[in-house]
Amino acid sequence: MRKTHPALLGHRGSPRQARENTLESFRLALEAGLDGLELDLHRTRDGVVAIYHDFDLDGVPINQTDWAELKRVAPWMPRLEEVLELNEQFPRTRLNLEVKSEYEKPDGREAVIAEVVGAWSHRERCWFSSFDPLSLIRLHKHGLEVPLALLYHLPETLELLPSLPVEGVHPHYSLLDAEKTAALKAGGLFVYTWTVNDLETARKLLEWGVDGLIGDDPALLQAARGQE
Repeated sequence: MRKTHPALLGHRGSPRQARENTLESFRLALEAGLDGLELDLHRTRDGVVAIYHDFDLDGVPINQTDWAELKRVAPWMPRLEEVLELNEQFPRTRLNLEVKSEYEKPDGREAVIAEVVGAWSHRERCWFSSFDPLSLIRLHKHGLEVPLALLYHLPETLELLPSLPVEGVHPHYSLLDAEKTAALKAGGLFVYTWTVNDLETARKLLEWGVDGLIGDDPALLQAARGQE
């Protein structure tokens, strides 16, 4: 997941300009010149991969709702295939697909997600991340050869790394410094960090050598990388 310069990803698109996790938000981030997108994946009751952050909509779990009902209540919500189609219009961009998962409630979402991504001819431009280590293990078993990354905001989570089939990590930016970043990269891991919305912090993270920043403000991210 590395490039010659650190990558800049729109956190749920460009959420300060449009509703997060919508096609409009994603398009604005890509048109602004970001290298890619971070977005959240859920499985509906009838097996559609919906793009939405929370586990429920208006108090009703996403995975207990059919797609048609979700679209009736939230017409702005896209499905994964629509985002992949949009990404085709920006051929050098990449997708960080965060699989939202509750480890104590497996529902088969990994199989459905793997099917959709496996059918995409440009899946080399994406990778999966998740806070749920069991979800990452399930994704790995589908054999997509798509990189996996462990999301975390607690430092002790790193103790799980030896048992996980991951190539990267996505720590919250507050967990990083120059030494910790160097140690992760020395271990062969790519390092993307979130959610970076402060210019000074973004510049420090880039100086420390992270492979990518995930943030809400495309202009701020580009300024941090020297594209003002």
